[in-house]
Amino acid sequence: MLTTTQYIAPLMANFDPSYSKDSTVQYLDNGEVFVVQWERVRLPGKESAGAFTFQAALYKTGRISFSYRDIPLTLDVIGSAEHPVKAGLSDAFMVMSSTSQSPDGAQQTIYEYHRVEIDMTKITNSSAVEITPLPTCLVHDSCERCLSSNQTSGCSWCNVLQRCSDGMDRHRQEWLDYSCSEESKDATCDDYFKEDGFTASSVAPKTEDTTPLIPEQRECKRDDEIFITGSDVKTKSSTKSKELSHTGIIAGIAAALVLLLALILVAICIHCYPTGLSPLYLIQRRKSYWPSMKFQNQRPGYTEVEGEGHEKHSIVEAGPC
Repeated sequence: MLTTTQYIAPLMANFDPSYSKDSTVQYLDNGEVFVVQWERVRLPGKESAGAFTFQAALYKTGRISFSYRDIPLTLDVIGSAEHPVKAGLSDAFMVMSSTSQSPDGAQQTIYEYHRVEIDMTKITNSSAVEITPLPTCLVHDSCERCLSSNQTSGCSWCNVLQRCSDGMDRHRQEWLDYSCSEESKDATCDDYFKEDGFTASSVAPKTEDTTPLIPEQRECKRDDEIFITGSDVKTKSSTKSKELSHTGIIAGIAAALVLLLALILVAICIHCYPTGLSPLYLIQRRKSYWPSMKFQNQRPGYTEVEGEGHEKHSIVEAGPC
């Protein structure tokens, strides 16, 4: 549906540029205007009627012009069974919204918020159409201009998004997500200024009004050290916790060194006295402590094909322990 409601069409029809090598679609962009030109294109089944040549120009200022050089047929005789026949502009967008039938699910809705249809009976040889944009709500960047401008109508100011809109443009999804329609209903700019002032005072309170649960913290330099004042109990407890953490790290390192030393002594004992009771006990019961890995030659489950003169190497696979 978006492809049928989003287009800039000087002439939309079932043209076939591949019919002839003379048929081309060219474009030009110089930074100020973007031009697309369909030259000597023909309609399937009506090739003998002649070729169409026309162009569309999109200017940086927003102005759009359609120019028609060769129109060999009246557009009312072009059939729309295989392809739509249109001339003009259309824009639409898709939004996601929840429905009463399925609150958990989302409904996709396509909004065609604007369309310009050109009278196709006036599209003839050497004709042109110029489309000039009108000011919309989106051009206003402040609440005062949005609500008081006489150039636009139906505009509302969404203070959360800091945007002026009538709710029907490309940003409608955000307009719905932030409930801008409800926020801007019967609201004035003074109401927004009051809310902003209240929000600013609540977000940045004075330090003297802080509660005892969050003591005021200041940095003061004493004997080349930085202390955080405001709660003596917290300062002492934080110092004690740091001391305890250092003690725990030292104890852990010492325990690891003792264990490593014990393992080294056991290994030296086994190596120097392999026939002792303890080493023999460990060797006899090694299967219950350390499983052994067995390797065996097995035939693969597929056939290998090699050229002559190549030796086939056996594949060594690791079997189960």
